[in-house]
Amino acid sequence: MILDLEARGVLDRLATRTSCREFDGTPLSRDTIRAVMRDAIEAPSSCNHQSWHFIVVTDRDKLARAQRISGGNLHFGTCGALIYLCFLNGWSHRHFSIVQSVAAAGYHMILSAHLRGISSIYNAGIGPSDEVRELLDLPAGYTVQGAIALGYTAPGTRLTKPPRRPLDDVLSFERFERPEAADWPQAPSDAYPYGDAESQLTPYAEWDPTRWTWDQIGDLRGYAVWAKSPIAGVYVSARQGTVMEGVLDLMPDLPAGAEVIDVMGWGGTEAARLLTRLPKGARLTLADLHDGNLTFMRQRLAAEPACTGRTLQSLRMRGPDLPRPDASADLVTLPLALEHAPDPAALLASIARVLRPGGHLLLAYRNAASPYGPYWEREEKPHQVSNQGPFRPLDPDAVTAMAGQHFDIVAEAGFGREATHDTEKLEGRELRRGRIHALLLQKP
Repeated sequence: MILDLEARGVLDRLATRTSCREFDGTPLSRDTIRAVMRDAIEAPSSCNHQSWHFIVVTDRDKLARAQRISGGNLHFGTCGALIYLCFLNGWSHRHFSIVQSVAAAGYHMILSAHLRGISSIYNAGIGPSDEVRELLDLPAGYTVQGAIALGYTAPGTRLTKPPRRPLDDVLSFERFERPEAADWPQAPSDAYPYGDAESQLTPYAEWDPTRWTWDQIGDLRGYAVWAKSPIAGVYVSARQGTVMEGVLDLMPDLPAGAEVIDVMGWGGTEAARLLTRLPKGARLTLADLHDGNLTFMRQRLAAEPACTGRTLQSLRMRGPDLPRPDASADLVTLPLALEHAPDPAALLASIARVLRPGGHLLLAYRNAASPYGPYWEREEKPHQVSNQGPFRPLDPDAVTAMAGQHFDIVAEAGFGREATHDTEKLEGRELRRGRIHALLLQKP
């Protein structure tokens, strides 16, 4: 069947829709909102019950409160309207048909806004349900499914369409077929009942990276990194930023024109800070397992004011191998990534190969011998695998033994006395008890 040009044009325009996290604060009129919502309720619903309800918040004080409740959704405070998607409890079939119905209406809403030149973003993370209920004066018989922020994009913001999987990765005919890299592992089980894994707590999360292939880990990271937009400051918490600055304090002096490789950095978080520490003329290469993460990092770093004018290159890894000539780098940084590796020893060997004699590896990893180790086992491991991919905290004795096959230890540091949150720098005997253990290593 061949579409006429008008229909093809509409579909092509719909395909350009992407999420916006930086709005200019311009209010949306009630007439505009009603027009968008009139389109939204044309969506299909299970059994035509239409058991949905939509609560629009435009009051600036309430939007600021919605932002505080959500925790990290700064765009709640600057959007033109925030629309909460609700549904009536008790009218759902086994496969959550009412949730599907509300989702269909939400997407209709987003497409209607897009065709009108209005940007949008869907948010499942809206904050504690009791606080949202109080904000909306929501009756006990209703549940909030999520929220859609609508508004006009802030000037200078670059909206980027996240990468889509190749169609043949997600489509098969007559029987299930899917490439191994796109089929992420689950913990071994005779069966996988959906109801046992419908929330963040799941017995099927496979956190052991040795049960994943390098391609599977790259596949997850390459798409999941786009859970946020590639804008300045994304993926940086105060705690994380403080620790990373401490890790970078271990950096050696580098010559002008130094060759630096940042390996498996998540979303460019560490690279953004690393660039501010490099001498003029130094060249930074971003190395990762997937082109999606490399694209995200380059766009995010281009938005960082401190990174303007810096030289960046990209390097697609093939498993643990860095396709670079031997002895071609002065410094390699490995930020909280070794614990994600299916074969940490192979990754360290590859890094040693590309470093020049006298070159350095700056390594930081989550420490299994710290209070974080049992906390991860008890609190984090029972949850779904994070967007950064599977990992296991590593033992410092094992790491130093692996590293000792290729490097000499020049300096080390520990950060975080407690299992979470604190960033205290530890000294002496305590440094290997920090939540994050960092090493500056040198190739002989």
